[in-house]
Amino acid sequence: MEITIRDGEEFIKLGQALKKAGLVSSGVDAKMVIQDGLVKVNGEVDTRRGKKLYPGDSFEYDGQFVTVK
Repeated sequence: MEITIRDGEEFIKLGQALKKAGLVSSGVDAKMVIQDGLVKVNGEVDTRRGKKLYPGDSFEYDGQFVTVK
């Protein structure tokens, strides 16, 4: 799966990316799964909801792999 950063923006935050990909339904859900260590960014667990993702980065949650474009 791929998500695209909005025009004019350099990055998307991890919590926003989870919501945009449809993997969580709310910011609260995103916060919980990130803080619980259930999300991997570029292959490593990251517990920062505000982690900035740039084009080429990827993340994984619940068996779903997402690439940022």
